[in-house]
Amino acid sequence: MTSKTKLLIIVTLMLLALGVATIINISLNFRDYSLKSATQKATTTAAIVKDGLTAHMVNGIMNKRRYFLEQISSNNTEIKALWLVRSADVDKQFGPGFANETIRDSIDEEVLESGQIIKKVKESADNITLRVSIPYKATATGNPDCLSCHTVARDTTLGVISMEFDITNMRNTGLLTILKILGINLLFIAIVLLLINHYITPYLKLFSNMQEGIQKAYRGDFTHHFTTTVKGDAKNIVEQLNTLFQKMQETFGDIKNNLATFIPQGCISSHDPLSDAKTVIKELSDIYKFKKTIELDQTKESVYNRVIDAFTHKFDFSHFALFEISSKGRHLIYISSGESICNESVQEDVMLCRAYRTKSDVISTEFVKLCQECSCNTLEYICIPFDINDEYSLVLSITTKDIKEFSKINDDIPSIKNYLEAAKPVIESRILTDKLRESSLKDGMTGLYNRRFLEEFIDHFMKQAQRNKETYTVLMLDVDFFKSVNDTYGHDVGDKVIVEIGNVLRENIRESDLAIRYGGEEFLVLLHNATYEGAKLVAHNIHSAFAKLVFDVGNGKTMQKTISIGMSRYPDDADTLWKCIKFADTALYVAKTTGRNKIVEYSQEMSENKDLR
Repeated sequence: MTSKTKLLIIVTLMLLALGVATIINISLNFRDYSLKSATQKATTTAAIVKDGLTAHMVNGIMNKRRYFLEQISSNNTEIKALWLVRSADVDKQFGPGFANETIRDSIDEEVLESGQIIKKVKESADNITLRVSIPYKATATGNPDCLSCHTVARDTTLGVISMEFDITNMRNTGLLTILKILGINLLFIAIVLLLINHYITPYLKLFSNMQEGIQKAYRGDFTHHFTTTVKGDAKNIVEQLNTLFQKMQETFGDIKNNLATFIPQGCISSHDPLSDAKTVIKELSDIYKFKKTIELDQTKESVYNRVIDAFTHKFDFSHFALFEISSKGRHLIYISSGESICNESVQEDVMLCRAYRTKSDVISTEFVKLCQECSCNTLEYICIPFDINDEYSLVLSITTKDIKEFSKINDDIPSIKNYLEAAKPVIESRILTDKLRESSLKDGMTGLYNRRFLEEFIDHFMKQAQRNKETYTVLMLDVDFFKSVNDTYGHDVGDKVIVEIGNVLRENIRESDLAIRYGGEEFLVLLHNATYEGAKLVAHNIHSAFAKLVFDVGNGKTMQKTISIGMSRYPDDADTLWKCIKFADTALYVAKTTGRNKIVEYSQEMSENKDLR
């Protein structure tokens, strides 16, 4: 239904309602007027009859009263009937009256008893009759005095005059008037509707056209052209709207496509592009602030903490875990509580992780037991893989029991990836920085940490050892007669010897221990929390493993070498690791000067010997 049709219906109903109300009001007023008019005539007629009867009584011609009454009735065409009713007191004093002067119905009887006027309307399809019965009361005032003739008390009802009036003509006249009013109302309604159609319809068309344009604009389409036949201000408004929409189309026409270059498909809808644009711009602003913040963080771990904070506070995950996967394996960066839902086998073989292997989101509701390595059947989960570079990847695992929260998480996946995408170059940069820093702290030939690493972190090891009451056994190693290797066989063979020392050390120490190329052919080993017997065993294993190595020196010849080792213990031998390193070096010197190819433990006497200081 169009706006025009609605308006016409509403106006018509309002006018009809007004007309009906007017007709009802006039009808009621006309009826009251008719009844009042007939009652007034009855009262006047009653007074005439009373005066006439009084005159007949005074003149002694009461026996002529019937003619008088007939004349009154016949001279008034509206009076259908007129009769007198005498009271018992009058009959008692003057004798019975004419035969028609007796009580005819209950109304006459009631008026005689109450002395009150009674009016009653009798209405049928053909006519309307008004019955009026008026009492005559004895009064002691006026001329003549009723009590001078009647032996009754004052205000006694002496008789009743009853009349019936035909007011059918009044009703017909009223109906005719109502019909005229109805006709006038209908004519008025028709004129009003014609005027509305002529003057208001153009405005309705304009409003409809404006509504259509606004609906298109709500959907992001500002190509609508407004038109109108109305002149004056309305036409000016239409022209201004057309200019405004043209400018808005130029400004916002491609807003969705432009935003799509920043936000992945699915983040914006087509229902309300302007609202979507506001949401996306807010998202871009938050991501920009997030990126600017993490760019100032120095380490990869700090960036990871920022990412975790974003997931915790922005997305309000109840439980999630973040994993880093690289050539070193699968590393748990963070878990909000409890244990990972992944089986332990995933830790040993990262390719068992479905999200990492398929490079696609794993959503538990898509298939029963979608991930075979998930150890929990009571939770719904979403695992999101994200590649940092060719070597490093992240896997975000989110779990919940609440299906509403799960649905929200599913909707948030594009936004989650936006944050990861923003963090990606920063994480990659920190990984590269870590690699460069690690390379600067490691020996290029052996892959062991270098002396710079020791100088940078030894204070940290010291504080940790003092705090946790930890011990270290220091081994200082040196290849016996290494200079002769280089002089006799060349530096290539010398380098092979150095490389093999590194391999021997890696194979004979734990992950908690440290092997460092201290300089040239000297190596340092820090055995963390090793027992006295355990430390001696490691030293002997290293010593014997190296002695068994056979080096090819060319021309079908081979060579074997030995090493000397000096040992000291922290904190038994010294209160600092640097002193223990010095003491291990002192013990090594003793081993060198007393025959080489041996393991020598530091003792206090070595420091007291002036030749060794």
